Amino acid sequence: MIQLAAGFILASLVAWIAYSLHGLTRDGAVTAALFGTLIFGFGGWQWSLLLLAFFISSSALTLLFKDRKRGINEKFSKGSERDAGQVLGNGGLATAFVLLNAVFPNQSWTWVGFAAALASVNADTWATELGTLNPRPPRLITDLRKRVAAGTSGGVSLWGTGAALLGAALIGLLSVLLFPAEHWILFFLITVGGLLGSLFDSFLGATVQAMYFCPLDRKETEKHPLHTCGTETILIRGWKWLNNDWVNLACGAFGSALALGLAFLLRRI
Repeated sequence: MIQLAAGFILASLVAWIAYSLHGLTRDGAVTAALFGTLIFGFGGWQWSLLLLAFFISSSALTLLFKDRKRGINEKFSKGSERDAGQVLGNGGLATAFVLLNAVFPNQSWTWVGFAAALASVNADTWATELGTLNPRPPRLITDLRKRVAAGTSGGVSLWGTGAALLGAALIGLLSVLLFPAEHWILFFLITVGGLLGSLFDSFLGATVQAMYFCPLDRKETEKHPLHTCGTETILIRGWKWLNNDWVNLACGAFGSALALGLAFLLRRI
């Protein structure tokens, strides 16, 4: 109970700071505080530091490059302030692994799954934010011959993929440093899982994620029911229920499953 109380205080403080800096909406801050409380309360400081590494690095990049993204914000379903859905999509699976660790203590697979989930969403965020620096338009992941506008779901580039690799590697490195007894091979497994998780995110964005069309601006967008101009958008492809928050959750799940599967095959867990 003491650790949960300490987690609540620390998580609430971090969430309040993020809310004050316009990194979180009000409901996003409440959700982040809840997840932070559970992760610190049931996991401890190592689990919390890994979460903070993701949260601080990804939020800093989002705030730092939000002006550069201003011209393509009409494509994204939400702005730079993360709401409860985005927090759930990015941190829900990691929180679930912490709770599993409380049920199955001293099991390395819970740490690997937790780290790989964070590596995946961190890689995806870094790719999105730093990919805007690419001077050339990205290519569609399902057809690399086709160039698409910056910010298009499913667009990939060497620049963005390199950023994703760095974002995943940051979490992979810290995951081993925080638990030095773990095998260094897990750094590579978590990094690879994170990178491929972010690419899976792009694949879903190009295939089954709900995408809409603004008949007034004649532009493709994730926004629904209204585009930036105020016009009602029309579903043109994908599953209506599969928005970007669910895609982010799937991104973390894919990266975790891949890292855990490889670790099991290599007998590292």
